[in-house]
Amino acid sequence: MQAETTSQTVPNLIHPKKKSRISQIWTELKKNKHYYLLMSPYMLIFFAFTVIPVVFSLILSFFYFNMLEFPRFVGWQNYSRLFLNDDIFMIALKNTFIFAIITGPVSYIACFFFAWIINELSPKIRAVMTLIFYAPAISGNVFFIWLIVFSGDRYGYLNGFLIKFGFILEPIQWLTNEKYILMIVMIVQLWLSLGTSFLAFIAGLQTIDRTLVEAGVVDGIKNRWQELWFITLPSMRPQLLFGAVMQITGSLAVADITIALAGFPSVNYAAHTVVTHLMDYGTIRFEMGYASAIATVLFGIMIGANKLTQKMLRKVGE
Repeated sequence: MQAETTSQTVPNLIHPKKKSRISQIWTELKKNKHYYLLMSPYMLIFFAFTVIPVVFSLILSFFYFNMLEFPRFVGWQNYSRLFLNDDIFMIALKNTFIFAIITGPVSYIACFFFAWIINELSPKIRAVMTLIFYAPAISGNVFFIWLIVFSGDRYGYLNGFLIKFGFILEPIQWLTNEKYILMIVMIVQLWLSLGTSFLAFIAGLQTIDRTLVEAGVVDGIKNRWQELWFITLPSMRPQLLFGAVMQITGSLAVADITIALAGFPSVNYAAHTVVTHLMDYGTIRFEMGYASAIATVLFGIMIGANKLTQKMLRKVGE
C-alpha cells in the first residue's frame, strides 16, 4: 500500500502542475509592481493620447463623419475612393515615396557619418560642433530663411548669384515652378535632418566599450572600416534602430516645410504629400472618416518601413 502511494506521488514531483499564462503574468506583475507603478503616469498619458486616438482613427476610417452628423458606417468605401478615385492622393503618395526614399537614407547616413567624425574630436570641440550641427533642428521655423535664398526675384540669393556670374539672364521662379519645388523641399529637409538621430548616434558612440576595440585588434581587425562594421555598428544597434524610426517618421510625415515653401496646395500639387492631403480633408473639408483612412494608410506604410529597417539592421556586423 505504501509502495502504491509513493508511485503516485513521484510523478507529481517530477511533473509539477504548470501555471496558466494569466497566472504567470499576474505573478510577474506582483513581483515588479514598483516598476509598473513608476511607469504608470507615462503609460496612462501614452494610452490616452496615442494608443486610443490611433484605435479610434482606425475605426473611424470605416465611417462617413463630417463633424456635424452622426457617423455613418460605409465599410471599405473610403479606401476604395482613396485608391481608385482620388488622383490627388496618388500624386501625394508618389511625392511622399520619392521624398522618403531620397531624404530618409541620405539623412540617416549623414547623421551617423557626422556623429562618427565629431566623436573623434576633443571634448570641447565636440560640444561646439554638436551644437552647430544640431542648431537647425532646434531653431523652430528657421527654415523660412530658405524663402530668401530661393526667392523668385533678382533679390533672391540664388538668383542674384546666378545672374551676377552669367549663368542665367532672368530670375527663375524656384518655388512656383513644379520642376524645382520637390527638389528644394528635399534640400531643406536634409539641412534640418541632423536632429534627434544625430544626438542618439553621438550618445551611442560615447558608450562603446573600448575593450571591444582592443579585442578586435587582437582578433584581426586591420582598419577603421572593419572596426566600424564589426564592432561599432553592432554595439550601437539600439541607437541605430531609434535613429531609423525617427528618420522614417520624419521623411514620411513631412508637411510643414512643403506648406511654408511651396504653399498649400503647391503648384500642380508638385510638393503635395500624404500628410498635406490628410490636413486638407481633416482640417479644411472636415471629412474625418476619409481623413482617418488616409492616416491609417500612412500608419501602415510607416510600420512596414520600420519592419524592413529592423530586418536590415539585424544583418549589421555579419
